[in-house]
Amino acid sequence: MENQFYTKFDCERVEGNLPGNSDDYRTPFQIDRDRIIHTSAFRRLQNKTQVFFSGEYDFYRTRLTHSIEVAQIGRSICNRLNRTSDLLGSDYFIDSDLVEAACLAHDIGHPPFGHAGERTLHRLMRPYGGFEGNAQTLRILTRILFGPDRGMNPTRALIDGVLKYKTLFGEVENQKNHFLYREQSDMLNFMTEGTAFPDELAPGKKRNAFRSIECRIMDWADDTAYSLNDIADGIEAGFITVDAVERWAESRDLDSDDAAVAEELLSAIRKSRVESTVGKKIGAFIAAADLVEHDSFLSDKTNRHRYRLQIDPAVEKECRVYKSLSLDLVFRTRQLQQLDRKSDFLLERLFDAFAEEYVVEDRGEKASFILLPEDDQKLISTQTSEADRARIICDVLARMTDGIATRTYKRLFDADFGSIVDLV
Repeated sequence: MENQFYTKFDCERVEGNLPGNSDDYRTPFQIDRDRIIHTSAFRRLQNKTQVFFSGEYDFYRTRLTHSIEVAQIGRSICNRLNRTSDLLGSDYFIDSDLVEAACLAHDIGHPPFGHAGERTLHRLMRPYGGFEGNAQTLRILTRILFGPDRGMNPTRALIDGVLKYKTLFGEVENQKNHFLYREQSDMLNFMTEGTAFPDELAPGKKRNAFRSIECRIMDWADDTAYSLNDIADGIEAGFITVDAVERWAESRDLDSDDAAVAEELLSAIRKSRVESTVGKKIGAFIAAADLVEHDSFLSDKTNRHRYRLQIDPAVEKECRVYKSLSLDLVFRTRQLQQLDRKSDFLLERLFDAFAEEYVVEDRGEKASFILLPEDDQKLISTQTSEADRARIICDVLARMTDGIATRTYKRLFDADFGSIVDLV
C-alpha cells in the first residue's frame, strides 16, 4: 500500500530525480540511507570524538556508535508514533527509513575532537564564512560526499530532515553557532521550493526552530542519546561518581523533581545498574514523544510540516538535568578542558600551515611544499578567492579523524616523527 504521507515534492532530488530502474526495490529514502552508510565519511565517524578521545578505550562512544544509537532511537520513536497516533494510519505514516537516514547523517559534518574541534574551526574560519557542524553536514551531502564536487544528490525530505538550522551566517550578529554557510542559500531555496520564510520566522532562534517532523524526531533522538549515554560514559570513566553527584546536587537549588532524578542516578551507580537504568530511560524518553498538528507556511506543500513533536514536559526537564550533570561533571573538568586546549592548539597549527601554503596569495619568497592530496590541490587551484580556498582547507580538516589529525600534526611539527613510508 502506497504511503500517502509523502508526495513528489518530498522525493525530488537536488540534481534531478534518478533514472527509472525497475529492478531497484528500494524507495527514494532507502536509497538515501544506503548511500550514507556506504561512504568513507560515515566510516570516519568511528574515530571522531563524542565525549572522550576516540581510541582510548573500547567502551566509550564515538561519533559512529552515537549516530547508530540515535538512528535506533529515531526509528523507535517513528514506529511508536505510527502505531499509536490517531493522526496517522496504514497508508499515511512517517517513513522510518527517512528518519533513520537523517539520524545516521546528522553528525557526518562534525570535525575531529568533538565540539572543541567545531569551536576551533569556526574561530579560524570566521573571516571566511564560519564553520558549523550542521552546515558542514549539508555541504557533504550535497557537494562533496563522493568527491571534490559531487554530493549524493539527496531528496528534499532528507535535506530538510538534517537541517536543524536555517539561518545563514551573518544574518544574526555575533553568531557562535547554529547557522548555514552563506553559499548554502540555494539549498534553503530548494528546501522551500522558492517559498520565502514569513516575517514571523525571522533569522535566529525562530527560524532555526522551524523543522520538519523527521528533523524533530532526529533532534529528540539525539537529545535522548547524548543526555543519557554521555552520563553512562562519564560514570564508566570515573568522572560521575556518588560523591561528585552528591556535591553537585548540594551546590544547586534543585526542586523536588530534579532532586529525584539525581537520587535515582545515585541509586543506579551504587547498585551497579547504570546500563539497565539508562536502557529503561531511553524507552521512557521514546514514549514521551507524541504527534500534534501544527500549521506552517509549508503545510500546503508537504505533510512533513503539518505536525510537530510534543514532548512530555517532565521528561524534557529530566533531560536537562542529565545535560547539566554531564556539562558540570565531565565537560568542564580540568582533564577534559586540557584535552580541548590541546585539540584547539593542534587544529590551529594545521590550519595555519595549510592556509600559508594554499590560501594566502602573497607568499613572498617562502618555499612551496605539497601538503595536501592531489585532488584537493587541484580543487584549490581552481578557486578564485581566499574564502573559497579556505573553505577547501576547512573541508580537509573537518573530514580528518582524531588519529589522522594527530598524525598529520606530528608529521609536520615533530622532528622525530614520520617517514617516507607513511601513507596517511
